[in-house]
Amino acid sequence: MGKKGKKEKKGRGAEKTAAKMEKKVSKRSRKEEEDLEALLAHFQALDATKTQVVETPCPPPSPRLHASLSAHPDKDELILFGGEYFNGQKTSVYNELYTYSIRKDAWTKVEIPNPPPRRCAHQAVVVPRGGGQLWIFGGEFASPDGEQFYHYRDLWVLHLATKTWEQVRATGGPSGRSGHRMVAWKRQLILFGGFHESTRDYIYYNDVYAFDLDTFTWSRLCPSGTGPTPRSGCQMSVTPQGSIVIYGGYSKQRVKKDVDRGTQHSDMFLLQPVDGREGKWGWTRINPAGAKPTPRSGFSVAVTPNHQTLLFGGVCDEEEEESLEGDFLNDLHFYDATRNRWLAGQLKGPKSEKRKRRRGRKAEPEGADKQERGGAGAQEPLEVVREVVAEDGTVVTIKQVLAAPVPAGQPQSEEEDSPDEASGPVVEPSPRSNAMLAVKHGRLYLYGGMFEAGDRQVTLSDLYCLDLHKMQEWTALVEADPGAQEWLEETESEEDSEEGAEGGSDDEDSGDSGGEAGDQLRSMNEASGKSVHICGGSGGRHRTKT
Repeated sequence: MGKKGKKEKKGRGAEKTAAKMEKKVSKRSRKEEEDLEALLAHFQALDATKTQVVETPCPPPSPRLHASLSAHPDKDELILFGGEYFNGQKTSVYNELYTYSIRKDAWTKVEIPNPPPRRCAHQAVVVPRGGGQLWIFGGEFASPDGEQFYHYRDLWVLHLATKTWEQVRATGGPSGRSGHRMVAWKRQLILFGGFHESTRDYIYYNDVYAFDLDTFTWSRLCPSGTGPTPRSGCQMSVTPQGSIVIYGGYSKQRVKKDVDRGTQHSDMFLLQPVDGREGKWGWTRINPAGAKPTPRSGFSVAVTPNHQTLLFGGVCDEEEEESLEGDFLNDLHFYDATRNRWLAGQLKGPKSEKRKRRRGRKAEPEGADKQERGGAGAQEPLEVVREVVAEDGTVVTIKQVLAAPVPAGQPQSEEEDSPDEASGPVVEPSPRSNAMLAVKHGRLYLYGGMFEAGDRQVTLSDLYCLDLHKMQEWTALVEADPGAQEWLEETESEEDSEEGAEGGSDDEDSGDSGGEAGDQLRSMNEASGKSVHICGGSGGRHRTKT
């Protein structure tokens, strides 16, 4: 009896201790949220000092990811808003607005009074009404130390004709979140998924909301059928048939205390009106044919001129309890909704001055032509694996797959074109995740993103263009130099966090160090690396924010 009473007393003591700890953690979390709101209020006070529109020609924006890149509906320009940057010690989040003139190949920083608060991992949708409008919902703000997060549930519109920001206050909308997806469908904005994370917990969503652009009202949709499981960072696009397609995405769940496991989804669904009835929607799971993308997170999406959905890059993760290995990608895939089929995006290669060449066959022994056309040396891609040891002792394993000089199984005709000289290195974006995409006049524009080298995160600021009609080669409009990127080792000093509180300045985010990561990216570009396999990468939170 005595032992039993002692055990019960011990059990109650443990419960009391746990309750006290929970109360302490809850109190600390509330304090952190208050601190974060105070920081946001400080930034908004700074923004309130802007009283007029100021447009300033400028160099290309600083490196960033989780920004939005949108094509102006009327002008030959792209619109870049928000994003974030991490230099190893502090996180900077932006609400800067830039425009890129396609014809002039020039950037302009546009300062407009009363902008939305700083954010990343939001969604931006352009609609042509009223001279062009850029609608922005949600996203998140991270504290300089990257440990606290504030998720927005606000809705903003940038009137492009008058260059004015307006916050649209409408009740009944989605909860605060980031990593969600939003598209324009007829006269509505349709929003799906996303996630919310605090210092205590996280939650992923699979809810669907519609915002009416005529009445400025939110409504929650309740589609029939079985839809996607909760996720963030998925593909969401409108098909030529008027349906909305959802593909892939990322979510994580707790498998045991302090251990989470991520899931890279690769399923696909259609969200479509039921029997043409207004407000009635239904889910249908589909299984497209063709060359499906490999499972990944952090991929980027755009819609081509012929209404196919384009998917670029991302990272394929292999997770262990204590480690995360990422295979960063730079491949292209197209989803054709009309045929319900995936297509691999193969480039034809650059055109060059060519001369006609006639191959003589009389003196060739039997089988020689076959060997010339399909020899192993010409067909097989070359895989190069090397290890690099950074200054901090991190071992980075780089795997590069070099394209074959002649496509496998592609016979040369008896009379064919051949370049007079060997062509130079292939120009293409390096493997990366969370890049920003936009399509204008049949050209795909790709900006920024990130990859990891050991525990180091390399954030990019390059700009590439690809003609989607010709599909020949990428053009580098702004080349990356990650070797000039600042990277600071982690420190316990609180001064570093406080010092980063004013984040968002281009000057402080672009340093003059980064050597090994810079060498890695340059070698990738020079060798036309197909992918980079990084061991020991931190993985961080960017997998969840896609």
